[in-house]
Amino acid sequence: MKLNYKKTFLLGLGFFAVSLVWPLYNIYVPIFLRDFMSKQIQINAIMTLDNVLAVSLIPFVAALSDRTKTRYGRRMPYLMVGIPIAALMFILLPSYTSLISLMVIITILNFSMAIFRAPTVALMPDITPPPLRSEANGIINFMGGLASVVVLIGGAILYEIYHTLPFLLTSLLMLLALLMLVKYIKEPLQFVAAKDNKSSIKEMLKAIPSHERRETAFILLAIFFWFVGYQGVEATFSNYCVQFLKLPVSSASLILGFFALAFLIFAIPAGFIGSKFGKKRTILVGIFGDAITFIALFSLGNFIPYRFSFMMVLMFLGGFFWALININSYPLVVSQAPESLVGTYTGLYYFASSAAAILGPLTLGAFIDLFSFAPMFLLTSLSYLIAGVFMIKFRDLPSQ
Repeated sequence: MKLNYKKTFLLGLGFFAVSLVWPLYNIYVPIFLRDFMSKQIQINAIMTLDNVLAVSLIPFVAALSDRTKTRYGRRMPYLMVGIPIAALMFILLPSYTSLISLMVIITILNFSMAIFRAPTVALMPDITPPPLRSEANGIINFMGGLASVVVLIGGAILYEIYHTLPFLLTSLLMLLALLMLVKYIKEPLQFVAAKDNKSSIKEMLKAIPSHERRETAFILLAIFFWFVGYQGVEATFSNYCVQFLKLPVSSASLILGFFALAFLIFAIPAGFIGSKFGKKRTILVGIFGDAITFIALFSLGNFIPYRFSFMMVLMFLGGFFWALININSYPLVVSQAPESLVGTYTGLYYFASSAAAILGPLTLGAFIDLFSFAPMFLLTSLSYLIAGVFMIKFRDLPSQ
């Protein structure tokens, strides 16, 4: 059995479109919000809006897509609706004139992203046999990593030229990715339809086969805790650099660009590593590797000379370990799913990560307001270590 690389790279354009938005959004929106508020918890609370919508809307859309049947497929219609709206809102994002206008743009943008995020991800297992999903997920996440590198490093340069350029070019790339997907990706005409599965989280959990519930709970808890750490830092990093380290916002984008660059380089190898050595073992190496990396970043906080260079090196290392985690976690979740419930398991994956992305920024923002930015990375490391405990408890089945 051999992976169709051409189709998989083309399929990765969907994830490319998703990954174009969030890096720029998470860097610049906190800076935009600083024009209207000074409390980090207020800023981080608004930064969780996408995840509030994700928790409430994405599982519904994911399960709904399992039951959708159109001439374009069951997943593609959601991309065809969501991507153009998101692209338009992203063009308008840096042109806000007030807090109200900024919030309207942010809300519509996040709603449209929630429409197509889970169906985009569910396309991969729809057209990829289970033994090849880690390898395929590596390629798809390579495309996501490429998007992040383009917008973080390229966007830092463009932002210095004119502040709207990164947003305009990102939107054009999103629309181009959609056109390529519609033209070249054809969903299977035959699939097992999930006619009766419910879209509420309670019903989704009930739909899990009883013998898999314990293992699914452990992997979902692990996902929850590593995203608590990751999303907390992502929502706060630009203000950490600007307010605490006194760096320009373009430098914050550049530093995160090295994290994205490492993820780009190691996304495909991480899929091969997960297939060869086991997904659980690979994820554990990534979890504890990132925990150590974030402890090193915490220790670096008061080390002034060469701090910028060391942060880029450590972020590059962190991106490698994140690839080991992120590339293998989704295939591990859907490997437990019956064919008819792939979208449902995708929704549960997003529910766990999105719930964490609400709690993480709020907890970290409150802690920063009470104390300072200094211990930010220490709290992140703690979240990863808790995730590691649940991952150790997860039983690695031979089929995985």
